[in-house]
Amino acid sequence: MISYRSGWEIYNLENFIEKRRHPRIEVEWSVIVSNGDDFIEGELTSIAFDGISISCEEPLPLDEIVSISIEPPDQQSMVISGQVIWSDVYGIDDQNSAYAIGLCFVKISDEDRSRFLDRISDLLEE
Repeated sequence: MISYRSGWEIYNLENFIEKRRHPRIEVEWSVIVSNGDDFIEGELTSIAFDGISISCEEPLPLDEIVSISIEPPDQQSMVISGQVIWSDVYGIDDQNSAYAIGLCFVKISDEDRSRFLDRISDLLEE
C-alpha cells in the first residue's frame, strides 16, 4: 500500500488517478511573481505545456491571477499570466515556511509561448 501523510490525515494513493494531461519536467529556475503591488521571489520547480509549479516563501490565494517572470538559465526571461490552482505548505526548510504553488497558464505572448515550448521540447529530449 502506498500512502501519503499530510498533517493528521493519511491518504491511500493505491487508487490515485493522475489527472495531468502533460508530463512534468523538474527544473530549478528563478521566478518573480507579481500580484499587483507585491513582488515575490521564488523558484520554478516543474514545468509542463499547460502550467508550472513554484516554491516561494509567501502563499498565494487560490484562483488569483498573477504575472510570473520566468528566468531560464542562459535565456531571456519570459512573462506569463497564470491562475493559482493549488497552494500548500511545502515544508522544505527548517522553519516550514516555503509554499508550493501550482499555476495554470492564462495568457502568454506568441513569442514567449514559442520560446517556452521550444525549451520544454529541448528538456524532454535530454
